[in-house]
Amino acid sequence: MRTIDISRADRPSPERRSNLFAFAALSLVFAFVSWRVVGARVPEALEPGETALAAAIEGESAGAAWSSDVGAERGEARAERGANLDANLDANAELTGAERATIDVFRRASPGVVHVTNVAKIATRRSFEDAVQGSGSGFVWDRDGHVVTNFHVVRGSDAVYVRFAGDDHPYRARIVNTAPHQDLAVLKLTEAPKAPLAPIAIGSSSDLLVGQHVYAIGNPFGLDQTLSSGLISGLGREIRSLTDHKIAGVIQSDAAINPGNSGGPLLDSRGRVIGVNTAIVTLSGAYNGIGFAVPVDTVKRVVGEIVATGKVTRPGLGVVLMSEQESVRLRLRGVGIAMVTDDSAAQKAGLRSASQSPSGVLSIDEIVGLDELVIRSPRDLYDALDGRSVGDTVTVKVRRGDRVFEAPLRLQALRE
Repeated sequence: MRTIDISRADRPSPERRSNLFAFAALSLVFAFVSWRVVGARVPEALEPGETALAAAIEGESAGAAWSSDVGAERGEARAERGANLDANLDANAELTGAERATIDVFRRASPGVVHVTNVAKIATRRSFEDAVQGSGSGFVWDRDGHVVTNFHVVRGSDAVYVRFAGDDHPYRARIVNTAPHQDLAVLKLTEAPKAPLAPIAIGSSSDLLVGQHVYAIGNPFGLDQTLSSGLISGLGREIRSLTDHKIAGVIQSDAAINPGNSGGPLLDSRGRVIGVNTAIVTLSGAYNGIGFAVPVDTVKRVVGEIVATGKVTRPGLGVVLMSEQESVRLRLRGVGIAMVTDDSAAQKAGLRSASQSPSGVLSIDEIVGLDELVIRSPRDLYDALDGRSVGDTVTVKVRRGDRVFEAPLRLQALRE
């Protein structure tokens, strides 16, 4: 944790310290009175059947539970504010055109932005109990109840709940499938929400320009429906997923992204999704001005496949690779092939599994190149296959002893 020392010249004098103490005492009295007034509105205990987990999922602070009457009042207040927004916009002539455009983007997109809660079972002395493991954001993909978020938001969950704007009820959702290499996950609501689903319009990330205005809507630090804005500050960035695979074409923006924004949409000035917020560059754990979003063209490919088939198909060669440590120990120049699977693309291309002769001589096929790319490690090979599809033909460069040859190979679907 970074600390800031106050120099001697900046420290308060004794007289000033006494004034500060007096002010602090008055502040404590005011805080105590305010607490007693607000506390009168908080019931002393949870309603029968409610649990601390339910209160946490519904977004309330630990140890406090609001009655259903108070929740209804808050819901009615939100509806009333929404109904009066148009009138307020018309009445407020001092709003600039840019402000009105921003307000319009938020109004159209926010009903489709959700709060995602990750619940896991934890062991106690006598049993297992549900506990909130983390939370993030997401957005409605279609009217069939599919919701898109980050893989790391739902990782390790035993149950997932989704909350909508203006509706404190947590709706149960199941994980259809995940794409850890792209840090994406697709959920499916298992119960219908009170209000009709409002999918957000999907844009394109192929024609973006540095300098475009962007907006992020999410739930940083649990603060629902938070809007931040900024510019696209970089394009074509590369980051690593939790599985250490490359995510290419990443969008860099300076819209404020904080813990809890993960999985939420990055929008263009027309309110269309152009990316999924996934990471920040930070030295402190908080936002430092650089946020990253998975490009929506990648999202469309991955999510579209999960929605259509329930799974993600990844292209591969049909081989089992040696570990990087083993390749270093054997002083290989590329990636060693430990085993070629039967009837695979690699077998059809003439590649062989590692073997040892009766005299102890090792024969290992090393992948040293793929198309024009040099391959020295498994990461290099994974990066080379990134963005390619099943059925694509590639040229693999292989070293076998003192001989180097090239073999055309048609990428196959990897077996799960």
